[in-house]
Amino acid sequence: MYRVIIKKSAEKELAVLPLSAILDLKEKIIALGSNPFPHGFKKLKGFQNQYRIRSGNYRVIYKIEHKLLIIEILKIGDRKNIYG
Repeated sequence: MYRVIIKKSAEKELAVLPLSAILDLKEKIIALGSNPFPHGFKKLKGFQNQYRIRSGNYRVIYKIEHKLLIIEILKIGDRKNIYG
């Protein structure tokens, strides 16, 4: 079981999204603790341990520390703005 940590900046990004998106994304983020590689995840090119999951038009960028069993949520946002 991995421990999921959300950066303060990611919490702020999550807070401004529509309520339905917040609920869906929180559910997916919590599920990362038991399965860090859910259906539809993608490894981000150019980064060593960074991945993304999606929910509709929203993306969650996260980093996995396998030795420490930690998943750190780095960014949450709309797909148009998240990669910039």
